[in-house]
Amino acid sequence: MTSDLERGVGALKKFRDRVDGIITDLASGPGGAARLSARQVTRESLGVGIPFAEADEFFNEYDRVQKALVALSKSLGGQIELLQIGVHAADVGYNNVEDDQRRRFYEIRTNLEAERSDAIEQERLKQQKAAGVPDQPPPPQQDDKGGEGNLR
Repeated sequence: MTSDLERGVGALKKFRDRVDGIITDLASGPGGAARLSARQVTRESLGVGIPFAEADEFFNEYDRVQKALVALSKSLGGQIELLQIGVHAADVGYNNVEDDQRRRFYEIRTNLEAERSDAIEQERLKQQKAAGVPDQPPPPQQDDKGGEGNLR
């Protein structure tokens, strides 16, 4: 039984080391959040003072994709850090994890849950708009005490 646990911890350490390598590669590579956010095309680079609808549409789409890539990079970094902390906690035991790492774990988790909720809400609004349904708040949800209220 103990040897199985040791192999499991060894596998987790090996996994953590691989994740650390991936984080380093992502952060320093062309897909890192810093590099992605530094590559900005301005509307002026497509022509100034000329009414050019195609250039406006291209820039708007470029800007949307750029922001989505930066957000994705940051989200992936947070998810990987979350895994690192989890692997570390499995290795040393939850009671032996430092308070600042615990706080960071819950901070990342809260941020990721908020991002997910926002994405779901944006998709809901997008689908409503496409269906021609006017904007309206989501229906109230029941809280755990049986009353109405948003659980956000």
